[in-house]
Amino acid sequence: MSEVHQGRRRFLAALTVGAGLAAIGGGSALVMNARGLSGYEGAINATWRHSDSTDLPLSSARRELVRYATLAANSHNTQPWQFRLSDRSVLVLPDPGRRLPAVDPDDHHVFASLGCAVENMVQAARAFGLRAVPSYDPVARGIRVDLEAALPERTDLFDAIPHRQSTRALYDGRSVPPGHLRLLEAAGNGDGVRMLLFTERQQREDILSYLVAGNSAQLDDVAFVKELESWIRFSYGEALSTRDGLFSKSSGSPVLPGWIGRLIFSQVFTKGAENRKYESQLRSSAGVAVFVSDKNEPASWAEAGRCCQRFALQATALQLRHAFINQPVEVPVVRGQFATYLGIGDRRPDLVMRFGYGPKLPRSLRRPVEHVILRA
Repeated sequence: MSEVHQGRRRFLAALTVGAGLAAIGGGSALVMNARGLSGYEGAINATWRHSDSTDLPLSSARRELVRYATLAANSHNTQPWQFRLSDRSVLVLPDPGRRLPAVDPDDHHVFASLGCAVENMVQAARAFGLRAVPSYDPVARGIRVDLEAALPERTDLFDAIPHRQSTRALYDGRSVPPGHLRLLEAAGNGDGVRMLLFTERQQREDILSYLVAGNSAQLDDVAFVKELESWIRFSYGEALSTRDGLFSKSSGSPVLPGWIGRLIFSQVFTKGAENRKYESQLRSSAGVAVFVSDKNEPASWAEAGRCCQRFALQATALQLRHAFINQPVEVPVVRGQFATYLGIGDRRPDLVMRFGYGPKLPRSLRRPVEHVILRA
C-alpha cells in the first residue's frame, strides 16, 4: 500500500474514532458546535471590518490604527504585540508572554510580526488624515510610530487590510501577469530589505526541497510539535475564548471538540502527511517570495515584516492569495543551506511566502483592542 493511501487511512480512522467519541457524549457537542458557529461568525464580522468613519479625533483615530494593526500577519497567530499610546505617537512593543521559544528562540518572528502590524498602521493612517513615521527604539526594544497631520488618502492597500488572510490551501497554478509581478516587487522591497521573487517551476522545486527539510526537522523536534499543538484551536469555543492561535477551520481542517482534536492530533499530524501537503500546496502556487534584510538585528527583522505585509496587501488587492512557508528559515542548519542557494552571502533570509490564485478560507480571530493597549 502506498504512503499516500496509508496516510489517508490513518486520517479517516482518526476521524472515525473522533466521531465515535463525540457520539458517546450525546448530542450536546453538536448543539455547542452550532452555537459556537454563530458566535464565531459574529466575532469574525466584528473583527475584520473597515471603520464606519475615518473622520475621527486623534484619540479615536489612534485606537482605530491599533485595531487595524492587530489584523496583520503574525507567527502562529500569537499576536505578540502590545501598544502604548502617547499624544501623537504609538509605541509598538513585543509581548514576552506570547513568545514561541521552540520555533523562534531569538524572537526574530516576534519583531517581524511587529513590523507587519506597523505596516498596517502606516497604510491605515493615510485614510485617517495622518502620516505615520515609524522608527526603531533600541531602548524600548519596540517601534515608535509618530503621527503627523496629512491630507486624507484612501488607497488600495488600506482597503485590502480587512480582506488579507494567510490562505493555507491549494491554489490553481495560474501564472501571475508580468505587470502584477512588478507591483508585487515594488511593494516587497524596502529600506535595507530585498525581496527575491521565484516564479519558474524549477526554482519552486528547489525551494520545496528546503521546505521539506525544514519541516521534517521541526516535526522530529518534540518541543516544536508540543508548542505548535498548544496554539491550535480545534473548536469554535476555543477560538472564541482565546481569540488567537491557529483555528483548525482556517486551515481547512474539521472543527472538533478540543479534547477530541487533541486526542487524534498525533495520528493525523505526521511528517509524511505534512510534507505531502506542502509539496502539493507549493506546486499549486504561482511563485515564492523571499525577504532578505541587510542586517541580522531586530530593527531589520521588523523592516522585513513591514515589506512582507505590504507585499501581502498588494497581493490581496490583486486578488491573489498568500501563505507563509517559513520552515526553510526557522531551522538554523537549513537556513544556512537556503542562504547559500539564494546567493545572499552571510545575510539571513527572513521570511518566505508562497502566492497564487486560490480559494478564500475561514478567518482567524484577533484579540480586542483593549487587551493589547498598555495602560499608562
